Amino acid sequence: MRNFTDPLNDYLHFLQVERQLSTNTLSSYRRDLENYINHLNKEQGLSSLNHVERTHILIHLENLRNQGISARTIARHISSIRSFHQFLLREKVTEQDPTVHLEMPQIEQKLPKVLSIQEIDALISTPNRDKPQGIRDVAMLEILYGTGMRISECIGLNLEDVHLTMGFVRVYGKGGKERIVPLGKGAIRACDQYLQIARNKLQGKYPKTDAFFINQRGKRLTRQGCWKLLKEHATNANIKKEITPHTLRHSFATHLIENGADLRAVQEMLGHADISTTQIYTHISKTRLSEVYKQFHPRA
Repeated sequence: MRNFTDPLNDYLHFLQVERQLSTNTLSSYRRDLENYINHLNKEQGLSSLNHVERTHILIHLENLRNQGISARTIARHISSIRSFHQFLLREKVTEQDPTVHLEMPQIEQKLPKVLSIQEIDALISTPNRDKPQGIRDVAMLEILYGTGMRISECIGLNLEDVHLTMGFVRVYGKGGKERIVPLGKGAIRACDQYLQIARNKLQGKYPKTDAFFINQRGKRLTRQGCWKLLKEHATNANIKKEITPHTLRHSFATHLIENGADLRAVQEMLGHADISTTQIYTHISKTRLSEVYKQFHPRA
């Protein structure tokens, strides 16, 4: 198995050091490739990566399909496998690249779900502001919707990253890339109340932390904790749509574009490396306009 694990560890080290990928992205690569290598070795009986042919990869992909894995996830697996074999060839670990003629599956592009402005207002007004946790949750929701940052970026914020007097937040995105995002009045007001009233109560006598958002034990709020709170507030706000922290990011971008924001500016605020990723929000905007037209125009 060492013939497989050593090259994999070298590749993951390359991704971490040379490409500076985030911990979450590295974990995704590791999962996909360990699954792939395990299937090659144990199910197909290969003893070396140099023996891998296109057929072996196709058998692995068919196995994933039989498990009910979606086309989108399989496309991600293919991307991981292709990048891995290109690295092996470049490093002269193997003599060929078996992924050369590998085709990506057709993926149906689904438009992300977004909340209406009324639903956003209902969501943000739901937490109980009489409790420190409620004040924190309002600040968290205002930050997520007001900046469009990812949940990992939100819970990763430190006190020094949030500049309320100057009205901006410093965000560390994928690969540790830094960007500056402006804060609106709602987010500034909510974060100020959180810092002035709630955070010290949540911190209590627990060891001090630089984390901006903390839980009732004085520790950095986790991804799971944030997800749970959002679901709870969405239920209390009577929002019927399926909602995740990313829904607020999608809503942020869509509402900006609907109100005439420049696509490049939205790309910058979201931290997208490629503007083609941001362009999906123009499609959402057009779809929503079409829905409004059909709903309200007498001759639609």
